Amino acid sequence: MQAIKSSGTGLEKMLGKSLWRSGLRYRKNYSKLPGKPDFVLVKHRIVVFCDSEFWHGKNWAKTKKRIKSNQGYWHTKIANNIKRDKKINKELAGSGWTVIRFWGKDIIKKPEKCAEKVKKQAAKKLSQN
Repeated sequence: MQAIKSSGTGLEKMLGKSLWRSGLRYRKNYSKLPGKPDFVLVKHRIVVFCDSEFWHGKNWAKTKKRIKSNQGYWHTKIANNIKRDKKINKELAGSGWTVIRFWGKDIIKKPEKCAEKVKKQAAKKLSQN
């Protein structure tokens, strides 16, 4: 697990390039907010997380059955990650931030579509002000 990167991952690079191309400017791994979001659009009060399917428990009810070795550790670890993500979402939303989470495969398949979703949310927030 030492080799697992928390920032500068391939997912972040792909999405970051798409966000930049679409004209959005952001801060990376913003430590002033809970959860240290991967991307923060301060002007729009939007945070974006790039979540890998395994670490953040996509379809966890089905996926956890596939883990064969060291089940106790992994089930606890991923379940805690899921709880932490929900807590962070709630904290950020309670502070007026819009939280957007993308699964890794969505970013890999269509990074432009992910960036477009963020851009639409930014435009929506600007029109509300």
